[in-house]
Amino acid sequence: MNVGEREPSPLRRDARRNRELLTAAARNVFADQGLDAPLDEIARRAGVGNATLYRHFPNRAALIEAVFHALLTETSVACETARESEDAWAGLAAYLDLVLAGLAADRGANDLMTTGVQGIPSLEALHVQNRETIHVLVGRAQQQGAMRDDITAEDLLFALAALGRAVPALTATAPDAWRRYLALLLDGLRAEVAGPLPATPLTPEELGAVLSDLGPHRARQNPSTD
Repeated sequence: MNVGEREPSPLRRDARRNRELLTAAARNVFADQGLDAPLDEIARRAGVGNATLYRHFPNRAALIEAVFHALLTETSVACETARESEDAWAGLAAYLDLVLAGLAADRGANDLMTTGVQGIPSLEALHVQNRETIHVLVGRAQQQGAMRDDITAEDLLFALAALGRAVPALTATAPDAWRRYLALLLDGLRAEVAGPLPATPLTPEELGAVLSDLGPHRARQNPSTD
């Protein structure tokens, strides 16, 4: 401690510790049960009362943002790294691998990234950044001759959302199987294997409507013994 600095009061230390306990408990509960998990369960695991939880986090969105702040920051940095890659295909593949690894590891993170969670400004900014990154990388990969030219960013965003939503159930049975399906997805985008695609691609508005209808994952229930 520097000269002239006051040691935090016991009350302030307790408040900071309670906040840390709540975010740690929420991280574990969200990972197991998804973002719809009961807040009183989080308070119980943290060893505090519901009033303490709401004193630190007035609503669910505030708690979610605190829990996933680091993930949102890391994903934002990954977006920029991918866009700076000279080889657009390599940048895209590495970015998708990182994103899906995160979706596979944590049910709460999966809900956060693949459903229409509202009220979290940093998440909304990341969604915009993610869409822009995919648009840039698709365009550059096509210009470089690596990606088939009839693919749109919306095609890839939809495919990524569909695969991402399936990842938690897939991971519970075969933890690394998502890598196989990401490889299949990427192979389908390659220019050298392109065949005609049926139907027309989604517009940005249509994609937004589809993604907004996705709800959080539900915790897996044990079979009834009745």
